[in-house]
Amino acid sequence: MPVVSPSLPGVAAGSPESRPLSELPEWAAFCGAAKASSIDTRKLRLIDAAGIQMDISGQVCSGELAAAARALLDARGFSDMRRRLLDGGIANVTENRAAWHTSLRIPAPIEEIAAERRRLNEFVRLADSERRWRNIVHIGIGGSDWGVRLAVGAFGYAGTWRNVHFVANIDGHAIQGGLAGLDPHDTLIVLASKSFTTAETLQNGRRALEWLQASGVANPYDQVVAITARPEVARAWGIADAHIFKLWDWVGGRFSVWSAVSLTTALAVNVDVVAGMLAGAAAMDAHFQQAPLEENAPIQMALAGIVNRSVLGYGSLNIAPYDFRLFNLVPYIQQLEMESLGKSVNLAGQPVGVPTGPAVWGMPGTDAQHTFFQWLHQGSEGAPVDFIVCQHADHGWPDHHRSLLANCLAQREALLKGKSYDDALAECLAGGMDADEAKWLARHRVHPGGRPSTLIVLPRLSPYTLGALLALYEHKIFVQGVVWGINPFDQWGVEYGKVLAKGITAELAGEAAVDARHDASTAYWVGAFGSNQASSS
Repeated sequence: MPVVSPSLPGVAAGSPESRPLSELPEWAAFCGAAKASSIDTRKLRLIDAAGIQMDISGQVCSGELAAAARALLDARGFSDMRRRLLDGGIANVTENRAAWHTSLRIPAPIEEIAAERRRLNEFVRLADSERRWRNIVHIGIGGSDWGVRLAVGAFGYAGTWRNVHFVANIDGHAIQGGLAGLDPHDTLIVLASKSFTTAETLQNGRRALEWLQASGVANPYDQVVAITARPEVARAWGIADAHIFKLWDWVGGRFSVWSAVSLTTALAVNVDVVAGMLAGAAAMDAHFQQAPLEENAPIQMALAGIVNRSVLGYGSLNIAPYDFRLFNLVPYIQQLEMESLGKSVNLAGQPVGVPTGPAVWGMPGTDAQHTFFQWLHQGSEGAPVDFIVCQHADHGWPDHHRSLLANCLAQREALLKGKSYDDALAECLAGGMDADEAKWLARHRVHPGGRPSTLIVLPRLSPYTLGALLALYEHKIFVQGVVWGINPFDQWGVEYGKVLAKGITAELAGEAAVDARHDASTAYWVGAFGSNQASSS
């Protein structure tokens, strides 16, 4: 009978799941197969998942690599880990709790979740029927902010009857701008914080409350809503139970868009948008659970990412959504991936031994083409690209959409095919250029090609397809965490900086002596900034 380590619930000590990836023979076989494989531009590789088409023809592939990938997943106990995730087992092992965000989007969830859904929908229905809260100030940060920004931007980009302002940053200019121009008597403040201790959210929340009070609002707490896993803390803050919506400890902040955090989305663009996103995500959950490995979109996307990062050495991943309405998708995925996979220690507390989570960056096309695509095409390193596009537009200018689709396909093809020196030379000569000049300029026009990419095609942007897209990335990240042997559901690096900030805040306010353990630079600036604070107070 295997010995189970208490720090690894359900994972046997010394088992392949807990061993450094670099020590596994299955990993060595996977690396060898990946290095021996290539991108086959003659072969179309399409996967249908929850209404989305994913084209992975631009990724390295071979029969040997597929077999090695299956063996690697088996060695990592992937099927059991997936079951644990979807069934609400201990998936977040370093915090000894589930990561059960998928339960929030089940069509018929447990009663506790269903009850919160009903409360949220009733709150929105009543506010809509009374035409209340023409203005909403959503105060949250990280996972309590990006998902709501994304959804409101995607489906309210042309404007809604409610004005929605987002405040996340601790910079006082953020809350000042967020409140500017609003009627305080018709403004709802939404505070989203899982712990209800988030410094940025509470400090901005206090400024918003003071703004209501200074404006003569009779009962300012009637215009404040809290979304938190600690209702008792929100209650102590002064918020009534009727205005407190529940999160759960097993919902990570970056996975909380499926929860009551989306109250602002429902108020801004309709409860049906939230319902549609839940339905699309649930469909992707079912696909992830049931589809065979070769046809499983999150698994195949994850494996391609592992090849690109850990075998081929690409340090970053570019996200290129060819849809203006998805302008907040990049920071959403950026947080989702980098906070989940920015780890270098495995479940057993040992070094992973291979490069893990890439840096994630990007912006919508075609803006991206005029900003950094030169680097993608001809830079010495380059990066894999996730192209995301809608087959059909929701506006009335078909020529615009044809141009958008053409640009997306052309950029991807250029990355795949490249341009050889001979082709560049022929192109220069065909333009009537002198032979010596053509030979010189042709070298500047060479594109290496062979740069990996994935094309994700939504039939059109709807709540359903956006929900499915976000769940696709969630499950991709989970698979990569399993293979790399890391926990994608904690964020201790973030927490460390928060602890240090508390001490420095007290020092700047003159409430504590400057910590002698600071490095020289930090100690200098704490003193300098502290003097500035004292002279301006």
